[in-house]
Amino acid sequence: MSNLKQVVGIDVAKDELVCCFGVLNSDFKTELKSYFVVKNNTSGIQKLFKWAKSNSQNSPVLFVLEATGVYHEKLAYWLHENNQKVSIVLPNKISNYARTLDIKTSTDHTASQAITQFGLERHLNNWNPPSPVFKTLKQLTRERNQLIDERTVLKNQLHAEKSEAFPNNNSIKRIQARIKLINAQEKDIVQEIESIVQQHDFLMNKLKYVMSIKGLGLITAITILAETNGFELIRNKKQICSYAGLDVVEKQSGTSIKKKPKISKKGNKNIRKCLYMPSMTAIRHNENFKTIYARLVSKHGIKMKGLVAIQRKLLELIYVLYKTETYFDKDYESKKIKGSKNEILEPFQSSLS
Repeated sequence: MSNLKQVVGIDVAKDELVCCFGVLNSDFKTELKSYFVVKNNTSGIQKLFKWAKSNSQNSPVLFVLEATGVYHEKLAYWLHENNQKVSIVLPNKISNYARTLDIKTSTDHTASQAITQFGLERHLNNWNPPSPVFKTLKQLTRERNQLIDERTVLKNQLHAEKSEAFPNNNSIKRIQARIKLINAQEKDIVQEIESIVQQHDFLMNKLKYVMSIKGLGLITAITILAETNGFELIRNKKQICSYAGLDVVEKQSGTSIKKKPKISKKGNKNIRKCLYMPSMTAIRHNENFKTIYARLVSKHGIKMKGLVAIQRKLLELIYVLYKTETYFDKDYESKKIKGSKNEILEPFQSSLS
């Protein structure tokens, strides 16, 4: 009996890779055939590859990995460099799928089973490594965010220390020294980001369109491009909103369950975080955004809902400007409305003339 599909599901941990080999036969039945455990290093990955080849028939093997922090990256890059088909799946998808299976215990062994069956039953996109420049920028922007969070904590500690009845001057000096160090490191990161951008003409060219939006700075633009790999796999505005967790979800069933719509937040939190300040600027300097914000706040009475809507609009706008390579036109909406009115009036005007 021939195999229609062959999958190696891999549960990735820091020190080991738990693997399960499964097939989808010509009767469309799934079968889990073999298990293998190796260390998560180069020699272990090579053993895994030989084991997968020894179990496979003539058809290609799909390696399905569960995204586990950074521990899956070494395996994913090695397989891609050796011309193997790789798919990376988010952990929440696997955990939700595992609940539908007749598996009562949860171990690395059962996790690899669930990943294999998921790969056999679903059509998964092949993984491709991100662009080196965007990968580097992603590391730098995330490091900068961590420094900012640390500085916020230290400033709060400094404020508390100074507000005490008998503050410790030595403690204050140490906290101030750490804040000073973080400021210097943040400055170095920003300079490194600017240097990388200046070395890539295509990025400079794209950024001039994105940054034509008033209030949108270099770090915000770079963060969004780095987190999305330059919108590489994004095909429309709906996808980018979903990727950032700004998509609206509803829960309604019959007459008993009817919850208020809200954003999913099941997406990239770094994108949502970096859009907060630009959205504040947008409602002050752009009439269209100001109108949308005022309408939503007057309707719901919740300012954050209005800000989230502006963040979504901004993200969609950045995507469009980047893809179409056009500058931001603050009067675009009014021109659009005027143009549509002219289209409606044209037949009547021509008949009168």
